[in-house]
This record gives sequence, structure tokens and C-alpha cells, in this order.
Amino acid sequence: MSEGDEVPQKAVADPETYRESLDAWMKTQMPGALELRVHDIDMPRSTGFSNETVFFSTTALEGGGTSGLPTTRKWVARIEPPDGGLFPVQTKECEISCEVQHRIMSAVREAGVAPIPEMLPFEKDLSVLGHPFFVMEFIEGLIPADVPRYTQAGFLVDDATPANRETMVREACETMATLAGLDWKVMGLDWLDVRGEGTPAFRDQLGLYRDYCVEAVGDRDHPIIMKGLDWLEANAPDLPIGISWGDSRLGNIIWQDYHCASVCDWEAISLCPPEADIGWFVMFDRMSHEDFDAPRLAGFPTRAEQVSIWEARSGRKVADTIDYWEIFGAMRFDAIMIKLGDRMVRAGIMPEEHSIAIDNGTTESLERLLGRQGVEIRA
Repeated sequence: MSEGDEVPQKAVADPETYRESLDAWMKTQMPGALELRVHDIDMPRSTGFSNETVFFSTTALEGGGTSGLPTTRKWVARIEPPDGGLFPVQTKECEISCEVQHRIMSAVREAGVAPIPEMLPFEKDLSVLGHPFFVMEFIEGLIPADVPRYTQAGFLVDDATPANRETMVREACETMATLAGLDWKVMGLDWLDVRGEGTPAFRDQLGLYRDYCVEAVGDRDHPIIMKGLDWLEANAPDLPIGISWGDSRLGNIIWQDYHCASVCDWEAISLCPPEADIGWFVMFDRMSHEDFDAPRLAGFPTRAEQVSIWEARSGRKVADTIDYWEIFGAMRFDAIMIKLGDRMVRAGIMPEEHSIAIDNGTTESLERLLGRQGVEIRA
């Protein structure tokens, strides 16, 4: 499968199966809301491989007493998938992916450095929905799509002006750069420390991803990702550790009038040099244009301009090492494709002989990036 092919969608359960359980649970979370009822349950068909997402509304009398006016609010439930998250598990405290997201989003919201929605308490009781979950407020806005990619169709192509696009990319890069200034110790994020010794290092992430890839690949052959890991280890920079959002891209931000309204999807959070985030961002930008043979959208800052925006806000220099961080991002993306492809086969969405676990556009992209560094992979 090439990078531009459409990934088959996962069939989802009838969303109404969650209504009664969510209705009972929301009443315990909002005891002051009289006559509360849950309604308008909806689930996107592409959900389920990373997190299962359920949209719903509540209507209740929130003005006090029976004379209060009915108030309707929209919510989003993120439910742990049966196979867990896609990204490597950082520590034993990170084994439940949606709990990781709830904890880091709560910490970032408390720090006040990025827009994060209001969240209700994390729920680990399996008797409620069958899996752990959390509920957060629904943020109205637009999200650049993956399928079809936002560089090919959608509001960024059809409606946005060049100035709108420049604003979005600039704010995304500045948001990442602001996160780069956070102190993981002050935020109490020691639960992300891979070795648990209080001295996290970048090589912890490289080791974690190698173990992840070896286990996920099994007895199959994946020379490109293994060569990528070898090159990354041989050329690893020694940089201060911060927090890395991990999945930094336009499609993980909710946009209102082309401004950042909410930063979403935190399951890939880690203690890592924050340079990894701008590396992932430029990687995804390049894939979304070049690998899809999509003309670069007018107004989109160039790769060098994106790096410059990030440097100016973060106070960190990355221009000389951005190639390294882009390859690190491509390796990570390729790693989770192994697990994603295998899940699609197990779900019956793709036959095993056509699995995208190894043969996919991300692998091809990683190979091209390594080739630019003189790494020979195929005989």
C-alpha cells in the first residue's frame, strides 16, 4: 500500500449501546444537574485502533431547582481499545493509553500553556463501558483530515486563504515550542521516566522503540526500520530532556477561525528532547505534500520557515539537526504502522497477504530519508 492509499475503516459498534451506561455515569459526575439525560450518541467509523471515540450530548436543568433552564452540552468519550494504544508503553504506569492521555492533558491544562478541554475524572471501572475511559468537553471547530489528506481535499484546500494557512502552521509550531519550555519535574511527570531513576535520556526512547519494533516485527523481515534504528543510535545527539507531545501535527489540533482552540491526542507523550516534535511536524508536512504528490498549498510556511518559527519561540536551535529529528519521526511512524497493520488483519479489514504492517508508504518514506544520509538498505 502506498502512502496515498486510503486506509480501510474499522466497523464500529452501535453507539446507542453506550447511551444507558453513559447516562448513569454522567449523573454521578454532575449530581447538581437535575433531570440529566444523555442523547445524540455518535461514533466516527474510523475510530477504534488508537482510541474508540464516542460523541454525545447531555441536557439537564443546571440553573438550580426545577425552575432552571435546560442546558445542553456536548462531550467526547475516549475509550481504551481492546489491544491498548499504538505507541510504545513508556512505563508500567502508562499501560492504559487513555489514562496516559488524561494525566498529561490534566497536567498541561493546569500549566496553562496550551488550550486543553475541560475533563471529567478518569474512569478505570470496567463495569461502566467495558474498558477504561475518560470524558472531556467537546470543542467546536475544524480538524484537518487524514483521509483524504488535508492537502488534497477539505477546508484547507477549498476555503482557507494563504494567510489562513500561514496562521495555522505558525500557531502549531509556536504551540509545540511553548511545550518545549515545560519542566517535567515541576509538572510531576516522573511517571513517564522510562528507567525510573530521575535521569531520563534520549537513548531511553531509542531503546524503547527498538524493543517495540523487535517484538512487533516478530519473525518477519523489516530491514528498513532496523537500519533506521541503527543510524539513529549511531548519530544520537546529547540534548536536554523535556516533554514531547509525540504526535504533533495539524490534524491533532482543533481550529476555530484558523486559530488553535484545543490540542488533542496525547497518547505518544514522552520524556524526550522537544526537538522531536518539530521533527515529527516537518515529517508529516512533507509526507502530506510530497508523498501524496500534492502541490504545496499557498501560504504554508516552508520546512525551513517552520523550523525558524519553532526556534524563535522555544529559544532552542534545531536547524542543524532537523534531518535527524525528521528521521526519528519517520521511524516512529513506521513503528506504529507495524502494530496498526497487524490489528487490521486481526479485525478482518485486510487480508494477511495485503497487510500494511511493513509494506507501506511510511516505510518507503523512511527509506528515502535514510538514503539521503547515505544509508544503503537494499542490495
